[in-house]
Amino acid sequence: MSEWDDDDDDVEDGGGDHDTGIITETKKKVEKPPLFKVLLHNDDYTTMEFVVYVLKSIFHKTDAAAFNIMMAVHQQGMGVAGVYAFDIAEAKVEKVIQLARSNEFPLLCTIEQE
Repeated sequence: MSEWDDDDDDVEDGGGDHDTGIITETKKKVEKPPLFKVLLHNDDYTTMEFVVYVLKSIFHKTDAAAFNIMMAVHQQGMGVAGVYAFDIAEAKVEKVIQLARSNEFPLLCTIEQE
């Protein structure tokens, strides 16, 4: 018997490293991360113009969208500046607060899960 005979046995009986069967894949359902609303709150000191500026510069809103959100803040006490993943929402809040404080406004900005 030669050394080649052993390899022939593996091929004939289906042994070796070759698996025969059905390949199945298990797909894991990936959930989307929760989204968070960034809210601007009304106060008696922050000007409407500054709120519009914040909405345009930090949230990249158009003039019309910034005005409408500012009016919601003014009339309803609160307005949604945007909806983002948590990390982005948190960074936006920090930017708003830093900008407001550097301009001596008490503008309140918070996060709420959608």
